[in-house]
Amino acid sequence: MSSAIFEITKAATFDAAHHLPAGPEGPYTRMHGHSFRVEATVRGEPTGAIGWVADLGELDRALKGVAGALDHGVLNETPGLESPTLERLCLYFAERLKPEFPGLSRVVVSRPTVNESCALIL
Repeated sequence: MSSAIFEITKAATFDAAHHLPAGPEGPYTRMHGHSFRVEATVRGEPTGAIGWVADLGELDRALKGVAGALDHGVLNETPGLESPTLERLCLYFAERLKPEFPGLSRVVVSRPTVNESCALIL
């Protein structure tokens, strides 16, 4: 019998301003802000004496740490986010979380007020 595979997910929110310097003329190129939601999912088999995929508290701390560094800032001023699309935001979070959570399997960044989201499947 094979072991069960589980996915655990934590979410965080942040507010930030940005513009897309190479975007089509209009609202994309003008500075504006959004409320963002980011979700990080870790996939794997339960391990150790506790029998969990990963420590949800540690995932929460790490995810909120990355989101907190972006909160109430200008995304374009962050190295790697000079053109802060949802796709680049997904990669940004994944690059910072993957070293601590090798089972990271999915990062979703959304802008709930405008019903937009992007998922990076790792």
